[in-house]
Amino acid sequence: MAKDHGKQIKKDDTYEELRKKGASKEKAARIANAQANPHRHPSEKGGRAAKYEDRSKDELYQKAKDIGIKGRSGMNKSELINALRNH
Repeated sequence: MAKDHGKQIKKDDTYEELRKKGASKEKAARIANAQANPHRHPSEKGGRAAKYEDRSKDELYQKAKDIGIKGRSGMNKSELINALRNH
């Protein structure tokens, strides 16, 4: 049985599974809460976004800025991709 993480986490079992797989607390909470919301369908857009490798460094930098990745100004394209994937 999943541990109760309080009212801030809507699907405790999903949250715990994502954390075991190495997702950050923020990412695990975002996904678990999206899956619990009947008005959101987090997997509907899956696979349709452009691959990070196909985006420009400027696009990756802006995405990193939007989600608050620290140290992004000193990163090259591959480091930005890694930071975005592991955020």
